[in-house]
Amino acid sequence: MTALNLTLRAHGSAPVDEVWDRYRRPQRWPEWAPQIQRVRCDAEVIAPGAMGVVQGLLVVSVDFTVLEVNSDERTWSWEVHRGPVRLHLAHSVSDAAPGSSTSLVLRGFAPVVLAYAPLAQFALHRLVRGEG
Repeated sequence: MTALNLTLRAHGSAPVDEVWDRYRRPQRWPEWAPQIQRVRCDAEVIAPGAMGVVQGLLVVSVDFTVLEVNSDERTWSWEVHRGPVRLHLAHSVSDAAPGSSTSLVLRGFAPVVLAYAPLAQFALHRLVRGEG
């Protein structure tokens, strides 16, 4: 199985604290990630060990576990999986006057990473946009 690491970035006018809040509250993920229809999570705010299910498009769902969270640095990582397919996602948010920037490192089976990357890039741009 060929693994791939891919880094995506987006910049926008949303304040960094708002972007971080959009990340840290799983119930907010569908607001900016159109590939996510619904989230069930055992925590209101992400924390290491939090687990849940993301319901995606076309009735596809993936289980997830939050691995690390550093609120001071506004970074977090998680692993999503469905059957034997696993993706590791590492996120960060930073100030980028007059708004914010975010990055995502995707790591996993190359065809899955490449298929998911366009959806993730679109979602990242929505995450840091100023409106909504």
